[in-house]
Amino acid sequence: MIRYLEGTVHTVSANSLTVVTSGVGREVFVTPAVAGRVRTGSEVALHTELIVREDALTLYGFDTPSELKLFSTLLGANGVGPKLALAILSVLSPDQVYGAISDNTPKVLTAVPGVGPKVAAKLIVDLQGKVPATSAVPSSGAGPASAEVVQALVGLGWKEATAIKAVEAVAPEMGQASVADMLKAALRELGGSR
Repeated sequence: MIRYLEGTVHTVSANSLTVVTSGVGREVFVTPAVAGRVRTGSEVALHTELIVREDALTLYGFDTPSELKLFSTLLGANGVGPKLALAILSVLSPDQVYGAISDNTPKVLTAVPGVGPKVAAKLIVDLQGKVPATSAVPSSGAGPASAEVVQALVGLGWKEATAIKAVEAVAPEMGQASVADMLKAALRELGGSR
């Protein structure tokens, strides 16, 4: 299994790169964002997934471990192959996908070409419970404390979507506050409603 690839970019196309390592060029399928930021001759490091089929060995590359993890998770859903999983990651961030699944909002997923309302609903059903709860916390929150506070609120009985909204409401004024302080502020925001 090839899980990581580092080398020199030999060629770039809209959805793939040829990366040279030790004199061997490997084709890696990537999102347009990755293809758009690299240039021929530049160095690149990618987290990768090797898909083995009867007639092909295909390598998919991502900037972050979280993108790779989501790609692998999407492949576990019925009817989702590598091309559709890569298309989803080309349009949506991992946080957006996890949020859509956790909040049961298929409309977010329909922004991806090839994902209609039925496919989006099926994806949500297949992936409910398989996505990390903390991944739905927006990166605009107050750092790692936001994720911990959401987990704590869910543990106290609030729905994840409600917990995320409360954290989003208090995070801007909290700065880099401690988890305990942010939890107190979120509980005040929720006011005891469940």
